[in-house]
Amino acid sequence: MKVLTVSELAKNINYFLENLGEVWVEGETSNVRYSSLGHIYFTLKDEDAQIECVVFRGRRSRIQFRIEEGKKYRLRGSVEFWAKGGRLSIIVEEMLPYGIGELALKFELLKKKLDKEGLFDPAHKKPLPKYPLVIGIVTSREGAALRDMVRNLRNRFPPVRIILRPSLVQGENAAEDIAKGIE
Repeated sequence: MKVLTVSELAKNINYFLENLGEVWVEGETSNVRYSSLGHIYFTLKDEDAQIECVVFRGRRSRIQFRIEEGKKYRLRGSVEFWAKGGRLSIIVEEMLPYGIGELALKFELLKKKLDKEGLFDPAHKKPLPKYPLVIGIVTSREGAALRDMVRNLRNRFPPVRIILRPSLVQGENAAEDIAKGIE
């Protein structure tokens, strides 16, 4: 049996991980940290194991929600081994709340209920102006969605006045908070 140096072993680990390609993993987040450089660091874990994860600044725009402590998520990424620090981590490319299917079902049921109440009737709709003077946004103050909307509005309609109503965008109280923001 050949004896490997630590560097050789690290190279073998990296070779294996490169051939593994991207993986989908699901688990619960902990130790969520937003860095001043724009990266997001967190631990993804289940009952028996945990692994460090990072969303680099350039990929944050793909995640349209705030990653919360103790929530379940599914993520896609590549597993990398940092030889100098001896650490394994997932470089996240895409991330979804774990219960997205259940939420989508609840949303569809709510739409059907509101439709039965006639709230989607065209008689209730007001015409939109060709060029709005004021636009209200109800969303999280920290989310990438807000930055994207403001940037696009400033580029397309520089004179528009933007009113922000900070709101929860996920979780049990989000629907009620968003509804209050719209009022």
